[in-house]
Amino acid sequence: MNTNTSVGRLEREIAAIKQNLLELGPMHPGNVSQQFQVCGRPACRCVHPTKPERHGPYYKLAYVYRGKPVCRFVRAACVEDMKDRVAVYKHFRSLMDKWIKLSIQRGVIEFFTPATKTKPKDLKVRSA
Repeated sequence: MNTNTSVGRLEREIAAIKQNLLELGPMHPGNVSQQFQVCGRPACRCVHPTKPERHGPYYKLAYVYRGKPVCRFVRAACVEDMKDRVAVYKHFRSLMDKWIKLSIQRGVIEFFTPATKTKPKDLKVRSA
């Protein structure tokens, strides 16, 4: 394996990932889900014994930030924009995962690949 060409290939792939990262737009972590609620009022349609009709749909964005779970409701008019931002964030994470993988491969080549072994020269045996 020619380590110079391998490192060069890895550097080109990392440069392409960096360029893709520069082109990303607004992003947001998390996942958008659709929910229907039951209010619990005795005369409401949501607690009808045979045909309950829940309230909704309501859209919820859930994510974890700095180790803390966050949940926010999203207005119906903003759901598609939020889903687009979540998709951009997922693409960002996949690019970062690829970058990390390539960096690990480069580190293996640079630091853990054994040096090419050369044949030892004939050793002279000293007589005692």
